[in-house]
Amino acid sequence: MSSNNLDTLYRQVIMDHYKNPRNRGEFEGETLTVNMNNPTCGDRIQLQMKVEDGKIAGAKFVGEGCSISLASASMMTQAVKGLEPEEALEMSAIFSDMMLGKDYDEDRFDLGDIEALQGVAKFPARIKCATLAWKAMEKGLHDHHDS
Repeated sequence: MSSNNLDTLYRQVIMDHYKNPRNRGEFEGETLTVNMNNPTCGDRIQLQMKVEDGKIAGAKFVGEGCSISLASASMMTQAVKGLEPEEALEMSAIFSDMMLGKDYDEDRFDLGDIEALQGVAKFPARIKCATLAWKAMEKGLHDHHDS
């Protein structure tokens, strides 16, 4: 597939997650809840996760932001469901490497739609947008582990 076609496909995937976000909303009851914002562009997110039996049973988010920020949150909440917290943190490290344009282990996880965000690495000002939900997830899991 040519680079132009791939860029178009990636844009379509990002816009689909932005316009039809997965896991948008809030859980009832007790959850890990993290509020984060990106003051440079106004993105803000509240991420909720349920960790049960050593796995992330679910993740939901609410917030406001640009298409990159909200699409990334949608993709992340889908990707981490069913993972052990350590696996989710490992996936977040791989995502961070991808955002920084570094080589990353493509075989460790099936990133699926998340790969559509790899073009963000070409736009340093947008990296914080793409990583906001991931940083919230990391903070929530670290806080949960420390409690």
